Amino acid sequence: MEQIGALPYVIDEAGHARVMLITSRDTGRWVIPKGNPIVGLASHEAAAQEAYEEAGIRGIPCPSPVGQFAYRKRRRTGRYRDMIVTVFPLAFVEQVEDWPERHQRDTRWFTLDRAAEAVNEPGLKALIAAFREPPIPASLAQRILPVVRTSAKRRIPMLGWFQSLMPKQGRFFELFDAHAATLVAGADALARLLHGEGSIEGQIAEIVKREHEADDITREVLQDVRRVFVTPFDRSAITDLIGVMDDAIDQMNGTANAIALYEVTEFSPQMRDMAGIIVEAARITAEAIPLLRSLGTNAGRLHDLTARLIQIEGHADDIHDTGLRALFQASKISADPMTFIINREIYSSLEKIVDRFEDVANEIQGLVIDHA
Repeated sequence: MEQIGALPYVIDEAGHARVMLITSRDTGRWVIPKGNPIVGLASHEAAAQEAYEEAGIRGIPCPSPVGQFAYRKRRRTGRYRDMIVTVFPLAFVEQVEDWPERHQRDTRWFTLDRAAEAVNEPGLKALIAAFREPPIPASLAQRILPVVRTSAKRRIPMLGWFQSLMPKQGRFFELFDAHAATLVAGADALARLLHGEGSIEGQIAEIVKREHEADDITREVLQDVRRVFVTPFDRSAITDLIGVMDDAIDQMNGTANAIALYEVTEFSPQMRDMAGIIVEAARITAEAIPLLRSLGTNAGRLHDLTARLIQIEGHADDIHDTGLRALFQASKISADPMTFIINREIYSSLEKIVDRFEDVANEIQGLVIDHA
């Protein structure tokens, strides 16, 4: 028997992810919110509904699942039934004060490793553990080298003078990480806008703010490319990667501007689904970018992440086409071509955002091929 489940998650400013688990009503073991498909709701919408009923979680569901796991469900007769659960990521918005099963279950936030230890099902353990790799800490050399250089300059003045003439590495990785953070924040604000979370004006202002931050970061990267002699990758690869990342946040800003210009206040389910995919794409990008520091070691994980980016881009295309067809049929009935034109532009802009994330995946794949 097939079921659907939600994996509610939050990611802090340091890039660490936490997921919420709940206790089952029968055994008290730690599980994720899950249940049977709900008539009239898409699978990811049903998963979000289960998260609300069982954990009081409201969030942005992604229509593209992160995987499946199997378990055996004990029935009231004492017999067991094999279940397959399809799991959808659910970006956390809030936990309400009261919900239907509040007094029947406990809820708790876990780090990924603790969550994987807490659940019993092997497939769910693997799914949670692979949801997001921890950020790569600075290597021993990265931590020690600045101290060594400072000490050497004090002890050997001539060496310090000579080092001042040597080319510097630049701050490319740190700037890439910072830009990825603007993508996450911008995607979150866009999804909240389309899902009716907070004021439209406030979410648009947040997107504009993040786009300005991204522009400043991109400018620094391009300046470093020009002035730094030794770069971690080919200069063209650096400019291409930061360029497509910046295109993604620019397109988010363009979508927000179109919504403000045309004073759109209602959004179709397909638009909200595309926003959920954009949130997922930004999350994946924010995990992939720090892994560029060690391409050889992380080649396998980068392959998995870029493959998922490309896969969800294809899913977004399907959602886009379905939404346009529904929009066209509705416009024929209402005889309102202007609404069709405006909403078609928003659909097109959302599709372009996802396309830019696919471009990010292609650039990362190119780096892995060239340098891993």
